[in-house]
Amino acid sequence: MFNLPSLYDVALMLPAIILGLTFHEFAHGWAADRLGDRTARHMGRLTINPLAHVDPIGFLLLFLVGFGWAKPVPVNPYNFRGEIKQGMLLVALAGPATNILLAIASAVMFGAFYQMHWPYFTEMMSYMIQINIVLAVFNLIPIPPLDGSKILAGILPGRQEWLELLERYGPFLLIVLLFTGLIGYIFSFLVNPISKVLFALAGFIAAW
Repeated sequence: MFNLPSLYDVALMLPAIILGLTFHEFAHGWAADRLGDRTARHMGRLTINPLAHVDPIGFLLLFLVGFGWAKPVPVNPYNFRGEIKQGMLLVALAGPATNILLAIASAVMFGAFYQMHWPYFTEMMSYMIQINIVLAVFNLIPIPPLDGSKILAGILPGRQEWLELLERYGPFLLIVLLFTGLIGYIFSFLVNPISKVLFALAGFIAAW
């Protein structure tokens, strides 16, 4: 289950993991800040300094099992301007959306510089695409404390009692997904098709 990468692979994955986690959490803080909550700003989390966001365990697991996490950005929804429910939806969505944007930008750079024949750079962009897609898809799973649960709660009408119940068992459910291999089916169903589209985009840019 735990596949230790080579040092070369680590060197390729490191920028993708650091940037993916950092911009994901920064996006949460930025979205909350724009909605009126200055909590992340006051706690020094409204920054793209990786040291403010990277969680050592989540960071390590991204190397070992293909997904992980960062330190959650603190958000106080009672500071939001407007409806709290919709505000939390936007804040939660900001993280995965940023990872998708990073993956798209990486695909563009992959294609644009492919003819330069820089193997390390193109391989690094390949990891940028795949890791950011994994981060986006994983965080969209509707199980607390992942972003997907807050997004779903913001979309569905009424009070979401199920979310409060799931918050007690969320970490356990995620462990079950991991150790039963179900997480692999989720990734193969969503990550692989998205990756193919972005690599096709890179190929189109390279050939243009």
